[in-house]
Amino acid sequence: MPQELVIVESPAKARTIKKYLGRKFQVLASVGHVKDLPKKDMGVDTEKDFTPTYVTIKGKAKVLKQITDAAKKAEAVYLAPDPDREGEAIAWHVAEEIAKTQKKVKKKTAVHRVLFNEITKKAITKAMGEPTTIKQDLVDAQQARRILDRLVGYKISPILWEKVRRGLSAG
Repeated sequence: MPQELVIVESPAKARTIKKYLGRKFQVLASVGHVKDLPKKDMGVDTEKDFTPTYVTIKGKAKVLKQITDAAKKAEAVYLAPDPDREGEAIAWHVAEEIAKTQKKVKKKTAVHRVLFNEITKKAITKAMGEPTTIKQDLVDAQQARRILDRLVGYKISPILWEKVRRGLSAG
């Protein structure tokens, strides 16, 4: 039975990485972002320091459940989405969901961030040997971009629809 869990973005990467790491590891894919601002409303509290409200993306509840269930059984979790601000945000959201679930079952599993720029055995092995933590500055950068997209989109897009053409997006 796998003792450690690795989370990547892509199912294809998951299969390849599983071959490199072996039976001790379970490798799952988040299939991109798992949480985002809600589709039907602003999702940003402009009265409280522009605090975002995240919701599970439609269709991702099953993926999140699979990840959090596997994390309950794991001795350690390695978050390995892409090494950019979007990947960091994915890692952060997954880590938050794991923490919530583990709090409910009164378990604390170590959660690490691993970074690699290529899917080779050497790069994966090196990254797994040098785990780090989530870089909050990259998470903040992604959130700022997402919040600005939402604010601009919600405030300016209606003006574009009225003055230029319906359906245009300022986001």
